[in-house]
Amino acid sequence: MMSEESEKTLTMPLKRVEEGNGDSGENGHIRKKLKSDVEDTGDERKHPKRKVVLLLAYSGKGYYGMQRNAGSSQFKTIEDELVTALIKSGCIPDNHGDDMKKMSFQRCARTDKGVSAAGQVVSLKLWMIEDLMEKINSNLPTQIRVLGLKRVTGGFNSKNSCDARTYSYMLPTVAFAPKSYNTKNSTAFRLDPETLQRVNRLFASYKGTHNFHNFTSQKAARDPSARRYITEMSCSEPFVRSGTEFAEITVRGQSFMMHQIRKMIGLIIAVVKGYTGEEVLQRSWGEEKVDVPKAPGLGLVLEKVHFDRYNKRFGGDGLHECLEWTEEEQAIMAFKEAHIYPSIVETECLEDSMVNWMATLPIHDFEATATGAQVKDRGQDDDEEGNGSDSAL
Repeated sequence: MMSEESEKTLTMPLKRVEEGNGDSGENGHIRKKLKSDVEDTGDERKHPKRKVVLLLAYSGKGYYGMQRNAGSSQFKTIEDELVTALIKSGCIPDNHGDDMKKMSFQRCARTDKGVSAAGQVVSLKLWMIEDLMEKINSNLPTQIRVLGLKRVTGGFNSKNSCDARTYSYMLPTVAFAPKSYNTKNSTAFRLDPETLQRVNRLFASYKGTHNFHNFTSQKAARDPSARRYITEMSCSEPFVRSGTEFAEITVRGQSFMMHQIRKMIGLIIAVVKGYTGEEVLQRSWGEEKVDVPKAPGLGLVLEKVHFDRYNKRFGGDGLHECLEWTEEEQAIMAFKEAHIYPSIVETECLEDSMVNWMATLPIHDFEATATGAQVKDRGQDDDEEGNGSDSAL
C-alpha cells in the first residue's frame, strides 16, 4: 500500500525537469514535461515500491560524468538520462526527478567526464511495474543500458555497502615506448615481453596501503584519507585493434580519490619511458609534494563493484540475492564490445590522446618538489571512483 504522501504526489501537476535526450537549445538542453508510461491511469497504485539495485553499463563519451548536477542543464550526465527514463517508464513519480533523495538514490561510484562503466550499480526505490527493465531501456539512449536488477534490504546503500571497486584502463602500448621513439609511427609499435614484465613489476609495487596525497588534488600529506589500499594492479598481454596495439590495465582497491588511477598510470608511464627513475614511487608516497603526471581519461572503465560483506550477511538469508552478476556477464561483454571498446579505439585513433599527452611529459620536473596545492582541471570535478566523502572503506 502506498503512503498518503506518495498518493498526493500522483495528483500534483507535472513539474518541468531536464530531458537529457531531447533536442538541444542554446545551453544544450530543453525543458519540457516528461510523460510517464502510466500517467493518469492509476496503474502505479497497484504496484509496490521496493528498494532495488540496477546494474548499469554506459559509454561515457559525450557526458560530463555520472553524477547529476542539480540546477545545471548545461552539462549532460548519465544520471540525467537515467532519471528521465525512470519518469517516462512510470517507475518513480514525476516530482522525484527534481529531488533524487526522495527515491533514496545512491550511486556506487561517481565516474568522471568521458569515463565509461560496465558494472556501475545504483540503489533506489522504484515502483515494481511489469517489464520494468525493458521499459527503462526503451527510454534510454543506446549507449546506456540497465543490464540487471535485484532486490536489496531497505537500508542498503550502494556506496556505503561497497567493499571494493575494479577499474580497467585501455591504452595504446606506444605509451610504454622509450621517449626517443618516433610517435609519428605509433601504430607500428609493438610491446616486447621484457618491457611488459617491467611494467607489471612496477604496477605491483602499488599493492598494499600507501599515502596517495600526490595522486589527487588538494590533499594534505598527513590527511588520513589519503591512505588507500590497493589489492591488484596489472597489465594484460597486448592485442591489436584497428591496426593499433593496445593493452588493458586492471586495478582493484577499496576506494580511489579524484584522478588517482590516472596519476598512478601516468607515473608508471613516465618511469618506463625514461623520464624519471623508479625511486620516484617511494618519494611520491612520502610527505613531500611530487609532480605526478595524469594520464588521459579516455580508456578508463568502471568494470565491477564488490559487495562481499553484504553478500556474506544477506546473500544466503533466503530473502535476498547475492549481488553478483554472473548471469549478466554475457550481456556485459556484449555491451563492451558494441559500445565501450569501439568508442575508446576510434577516439584514440582519431585524436591521438595518448600520444598528445606523452608530449607533455618533458615539462614535468620529477626531481624537484612541487610547490603549493595541486590544482583541479576545469570541468573534471568528479571523483574517478566516486567516494565523494573520501572515506576509506
